[in-house]
Amino acid sequence: MDLRIFTEPQQGATYDDLLRVARATEDLGFDAFFRSDHYLAMNVDGRPGPTDAWLTLAALGTATERIRLGTLVTSATFRHPGQLAIQVAQADQMSGGRIELGLGAGWFAEEHAAYGIPFPGLRERFDRLEETFDIVTGLWTTPDGESFDYTGEHFRIVDSPALPKPTQHPHPPIIVGGKGRTRTPAMAARYADEFNVPFVGRTEAADLYERVGDACETAGRRRDDLIYSAALVLCCGRTEEEFVRRAAAIGREPDELRANGAAGTVDEVIAALESFREIGAGRIYLQTLDLTDLDQLALVAESVMPALA
Repeated sequence: MDLRIFTEPQQGATYDDLLRVARATEDLGFDAFFRSDHYLAMNVDGRPGPTDAWLTLAALGTATERIRLGTLVTSATFRHPGQLAIQVAQADQMSGGRIELGLGAGWFAEEHAAYGIPFPGLRERFDRLEETFDIVTGLWTTPDGESFDYTGEHFRIVDSPALPKPTQHPHPPIIVGGKGRTRTPAMAARYADEFNVPFVGRTEAADLYERVGDACETAGRRRDDLIYSAALVLCCGRTEEEFVRRAAAIGREPDELRANGAAGTVDEVIAALESFREIGAGRIYLQTLDLTDLDQLALVAESVMPALA
């Protein structure tokens, strides 16, 4: 099982904070460093303020050597599709081909209002997301020397040179995630290399995996063409006391964390992750909320990761 570190920088983190965690992620043997794509904090003031996901990942691509880098998930409302294709392709080049694109419809209305970003209704956001997938993948996979055109309800591309190309061929892996029961599985089956469920219990995750597998078969793909993954909040201690201290540091209750995350003592965290492996998850994103606590990452690397190898 791949273990990836997943951060929420909008809650209050500088680029230097993220660089420190990304380098620890690489040094400790984790598979990847991922970050959210948000511009507004939730339930805290967020100082010193947000950092842009793709600026961050491009810079980290030049400051790391091995780990994969990506978003859970980029909001399609934040960037025009052609612009996003260029940004992600360049970040892929800068990292030597280590970028992955998680892409979603967007959901946080307040952050759009706070920075003057249009926020259409839910149906339109999903329509725009689908067109964004078409355009980004179309630009990346257009043969060299040929142009790309596209006409949709919301976007039109005319005679694009479809440049630059990403380093990875045919393109960086695409992650579709969410809890939607109809359009999300259909989009995962059509576009995704990986399907991710964020912060749900194993029963709901198993149901969503089944729906995506069914959608794959309907679309003519094999169920196991996709990697199935989950995001879980991480809170791990060598002892009960250490676990409780870490729970307090991120403002969460121990019992709630145990019920909903990869939380508790080392053995409890291993058991939680194993329970997701049993339903088909091959990858877990460990949401790391205290970016100053690199000792927790070291503990997971030395005591949890070997048990899941």
